[in-house]
Amino acid sequence: MRPLILVSNDDSYMARGVHALIDRLVEIGDVVAVCPQHPQSGQSMALTVNEPLRITPLPDYRGARMYHVSGTPVDCVKLAMHHILDRRPDIVVTGINHGSNSAVNVLYSGTMGAAMEGAAFGIPSVGFSLTDHAMDADFSPCLPAIDLLVKAILENGLPQDVCLNVNVPDVDFVPREMRLCMPCRGHWNDEYKEYTDPFGRKFYWLTGRFENLEPDNERTDEWALAHGMISVVPVSIERSADTCLDIDWLPAVLARYARLAAQATD
Repeated sequence: MRPLILVSNDDSYMARGVHALIDRLVEIGDVVAVCPQHPQSGQSMALTVNEPLRITPLPDYRGARMYHVSGTPVDCVKLAMHHILDRRPDIVVTGINHGSNSAVNVLYSGTMGAAMEGAAFGIPSVGFSLTDHAMDADFSPCLPAIDLLVKAILENGLPQDVCLNVNVPDVDFVPREMRLCMPCRGHWNDEYKEYTDPFGRKFYWLTGRFENLEPDNERTDEWALAHGMISVVPVSIERSADTCLDIDWLPAVLARYARLAAQATD
């Protein structure tokens, strides 16, 4: 039996990136693609709770079964697992995203939200992104990495609760190096631009500029991408920070709370 590959994204079922991904994956396994009906960029791991969801079957694409869902990327993975697939997938592959999901962007990405949802189900998962937002982007530089990594993950698996965030630079050649990286420290500046509508009311539009706080750190994904390399960042869905266990003032606060709580119940 060929491996079953669940595909999703956040750019919708019509995006060029997901079709480029399927083109590659149908050579590896049986593909079922469950994608949002409409673009869902920036949805992270959001799910729909206040309205019904609908699954719409679509014509097959290159032998892959296709569906769109009236919800978020995470909705797509959940509905695929509970109502579409007839067996458990061997891997969840998301993308190819139109635009970078490096550094802090991984927190906002719907493409990576779907990959993390796959990891939450205990399925080896990986998300692919190209640092080009154009709808007609050339995804060919991504394809060798997709082929190699998907086959390796199917053969070897991934650690529990860990998925991979893979970003490919916008270059006109196949990158010669794929590097294991850490996410770059940075943040967005001037995130919202202010405008005034014809009625004199102010409104705001998302914009901004990413500021790299460690441009010379060769271990980061941003450095690798800037130097024409593919970055591979392991992402844990376990959000607790072990380093916080070493905060020196925290034990005293916890002890004080215990004393106050004991006094309140006396």
